[in-house]
Amino acid sequence: MTTDCPSATLSRQDFASDQTVRWCPGCGDYTVLATVQRLLPTLGIARENFAFISGIGCSSRFPYYMNTYGMHSIHGRAPAIATGLKLSRPELSVWVVTGDGDALAIGGNHFIHAMRRNVDLKVILLNNRIYGLTKGQFSPTSELGKKSKTTPLGSIDRPFNPSALAVAAGATFVARTVDGDMPHMTEVLRRAARHRGTAFVEVLQNCVVFNDGAHKLIADKRIRDNSRVLLQHGQPLVWGAQRQWGVRLDGLVPQRVELSGGPADGAGLLVHDESAPTPHLAFAMAQLEGPDLPVALGVLRAVSQPTYDELNTQIVEQARARRPRGRLADLLAEGDVWTLGAGAA
Repeated sequence: MTTDCPSATLSRQDFASDQTVRWCPGCGDYTVLATVQRLLPTLGIARENFAFISGIGCSSRFPYYMNTYGMHSIHGRAPAIATGLKLSRPELSVWVVTGDGDALAIGGNHFIHAMRRNVDLKVILLNNRIYGLTKGQFSPTSELGKKSKTTPLGSIDRPFNPSALAVAAGATFVARTVDGDMPHMTEVLRRAARHRGTAFVEVLQNCVVFNDGAHKLIADKRIRDNSRVLLQHGQPLVWGAQRQWGVRLDGLVPQRVELSGGPADGAGLLVHDESAPTPHLAFAMAQLEGPDLPVALGVLRAVSQPTYDELNTQIVEQARARRPRGRLADLLAEGDVWTLGAGAA
């Protein structure tokens, strides 16, 4: 549980550090940084009770630009370090900022276990489908056939779907947004910040230098309405510039249907339920994609379960109640001990 309500009114400037922001001009990371800096003052948490942890990559410069506590840690290990911090200082609001390479390649093991444990962390994954910091190699989310410096004939690796992976690993909050839609990103991150447990947000982010236009279909305001569906709890999946399409299930297979405006059009459409007790629907929606289906943006799943840090605190309290605090020397000398004789080598 984070400490509430600082006495002074905070603003974005209070969360902006004195470091020069060193991302390429036009990088989507700027929008994410600005959104987070604007959001944090509205959460009612004292500035000294925030901590940002990152790994390695362009996204992992984030802690330098936040005027909070933080750590630029090692490649792929940010979730493990953030977990240790949250367990030792449960009153803090701990955020992890990572990228598709950092989180899903060398950090894949740490990522899935942070999701399943339901540690009270806020995890932002910036997905530009490329290794940007090391100059344009394919990443775990690069599309099949992607030509890059390390795959000149096209990648033969099937890509990870980060949101589907988070759902499958047991995350209690999973959402997706895009860097070019600040209002949508703000609301998604606000929901994540208020969630108790692991809150995972995938931000589809543009790398203007090494993978420009990777998410153009859902980021370009001129065409995005025909390529994305904005999820609303309790509402059917309808999208299109004229809201002319819907999604129905044929068994377990999502299909696009034409909506001509008749009274029967809405019958049987897939209705979003972010709080469904099982993750099957969220997993299916996380994998919607073109050309016939839209990419789903918004909160895919939001359920309440006990957090790892709360359960850990309970276990520690139980252990201390059973046995009072002792001395290290006594602990080392108890139980089975032996003494080496004078003739021992």
